Amino acid sequence: MLHTGWRELHPDVSLNFQLNRWAAYGGEAWLRQVEPILPRLTSYDAWRDEFFGLGEAAERDGRRLDAALHLRCAEFFMLEGDPRKQPARARLLAHFREPFQGSYSRHEAPCGSLKLPVYRFGEPRARGSLVIFSGFDGYIEEFFPILSALGKRGLDVVAFEGPGQGAVLEDQHAPMTPDWHAPVGAVLDRLGLDDVTLVGVSLGGCLVVRAAAFEPRVRRVIAFDILTDFHECMMRQVPEAARPVLTALLAARVGSLTDVLVKFAAAHRPVVEWGVQQSMRVFGRTTPHEAFEAGRAFHTHDVSSRITQDVLLMAGAEDHYVPLEQLWTQARTLTHARSLTTRLFTRQEQAQAHCQVGNPALAIDVMTRWIEGATKSDATAGARAPPVSPRSPPRP
Repeated sequence: MLHTGWRELHPDVSLNFQLNRWAAYGGEAWLRQVEPILPRLTSYDAWRDEFFGLGEAAERDGRRLDAALHLRCAEFFMLEGDPRKQPARARLLAHFREPFQGSYSRHEAPCGSLKLPVYRFGEPRARGSLVIFSGFDGYIEEFFPILSALGKRGLDVVAFEGPGQGAVLEDQHAPMTPDWHAPVGAVLDRLGLDDVTLVGVSLGGCLVVRAAAFEPRVRRVIAFDILTDFHECMMRQVPEAARPVLTALLAARVGSLTDVLVKFAAAHRPVVEWGVQQSMRVFGRTTPHEAFEAGRAFHTHDVSSRITQDVLLMAGAEDHYVPLEQLWTQARTLTHARSLTTRLFTRQEQAQAHCQVGNPALAIDVMTRWIEGATKSDATAGARAPPVSPRSPPRP
């Protein structure tokens, strides 16, 4: 169900990434359905309309996976006021779940006033427990093919959505928190897990470090991929000529002028409009300047030195969201990690993009092999030394 191959399908780097993202699940058969509409994908409005039409046609024909992929393409760029968004979300998630019925169990983890959705693949007494979560814009159901593949490698795979993600955002309206040890701890409590490998996807590559810094039941950490500074990633999407002005306005806290500049930038680069709208929703803010400020809290600078676990850092050599320098920054700041492995994926492997979209099977292989090595090292070394630093969050 996972396909390998990076293709140049669209001149817009963001749209080309999204096409490759879903081709990893749909393969050549899905791409053959998409090819006729490629010349018409000249705007985000056209993208939404074309893929929504493909999704409805696939539903009528009973092609559930195709319907899920087409509707996800359309829904991904739908803004808050689009009346198609929530109905499309409900339909596409049902389509993603359907092929895996019977292969997972579903749970809820209490986290304060929230109930976190948790899915479990594999066997609870498998070779080891892997806990995984997404980041800024993913639904955990869309990762079911990857979760299933990991479960078939003999792992107990647990996936969840926390504040600011998926159903917790859409249905419970909970904004994201940088204190990610809280939702991770809630999931571990709910399932009685200890000695786990924690995996964060995309922005989760930041959250996984933040969680592991304060959760001693996490013994191994995988950033899939690295992300040390989300504010920097947000600024990277703004047209280069506007970045110095936006930086100055944010520093001066001139909110109204900041919002005008962001609106201007969005008119010249549509992904900015989507990114700002998504940031406002995820972080629970009402204006663009507040969203940019909220993004500053999502970094690893203040917690990296507290990491005492085995760590795997993954990065795409041509990631258009996360600057490659963040890989080296993250590696340099993990000064107390038990062990540190970095893996840079390249175009020759067709895995150079964000989260190895062109070759997810390779990413799975790298992670599982690393987990095997790290757990064997644990068994050889015996009991661990106590952590070098306290595991409670610092007082505000």
